[in-house]
Amino acid sequence: MATLGTLLFTWWKGEQVGEDQFGNRYFKEKGKATGPTGRIRRWVVYKGKPEASKVPAAWHVWLHYTTDQLPDQQKAAQNSWETEHRPNLTGTEFAYRPGGSVVGGGARQKGSADYEAWKPE
Repeated sequence: MATLGTLLFTWWKGEQVGEDQFGNRYFKEKGKATGPTGRIRRWVVYKGKPEASKVPAAWHVWLHYTTDQLPDQQKAAQNSWETEHRPNLTGTEFAYRPGGSVVGGGARQKGSADYEAWKPE
């Protein structure tokens, strides 16, 4: 949830340029570039809790001025090995828990070259 200050600044100075599949909305500052960087300010208003890992790659490159093209204008080909973007799920019930982890329960998985503990003579 955005702070009151962010919402007021967004209402006063922001122009929405898009929205992603997670419901995050992306803005740029109205008018000409100002400030020491000489660039138009860009930001995201997250849907729900602010979590940077919820920003897909195409929006990330736009937010960080790597490109001026919005995601629908970018021509990045998706590779066969790429999967759909997902936010970081650590700390949630959907987090990855390998066998043998404290939270996952069970015994440690055997490795292909499991070790023998050293015993002093």
